[in-house]
Amino acid sequence: MKAVIQRVKSASVTVEDVVAGRIGQGIMVLLGVEKGDSEARADWLAEKIAGLRIFSDQQGKMNLSVRDIGGALLVVSQFTLAGNCSKGKRPSFDSAAPPDEGQRLYEYFVGAAKRLGLPVETGIFQADMQVELVNDGPVTFVLER
Repeated sequence: MKAVIQRVKSASVTVEDVVAGRIGQGIMVLLGVEKGDSEARADWLAEKIAGLRIFSDQQGKMNLSVRDIGGALLVVSQFTLAGNCSKGKRPSFDSAAPPDEGQRLYEYFVGAAKRLGLPVETGIFQADMQVELVNDGPVTFVLER
């Protein structure tokens, strides 16, 4: 399971000109599910993101988590994170989970984040989405488990 997370001042995802999810300050999560991923990996990732101290305290140090600031998550499925670009010019998606398993674990991850008490907004699985965000910093991390 891979996630690209970005600290944001705001973020939204739109599908067919309708806003599917929108947050203010928090974390934009682009989530990729791969073959062999599990609920345990999703739980670990949700806990990691919830507790990751990437927001600035009063001294300007990254010392606060999304929980500490009362922020939210915007979680968008991103199967292209499983893309392998090492050979040729066309990415291979052999390591991506099949769509039904990808959706199940994506939804499980969203539920895990909610069970941690985080406000969570989402995109729509397998939809053509337009994502807008104001990256704060910019601060971006790649997490894998």
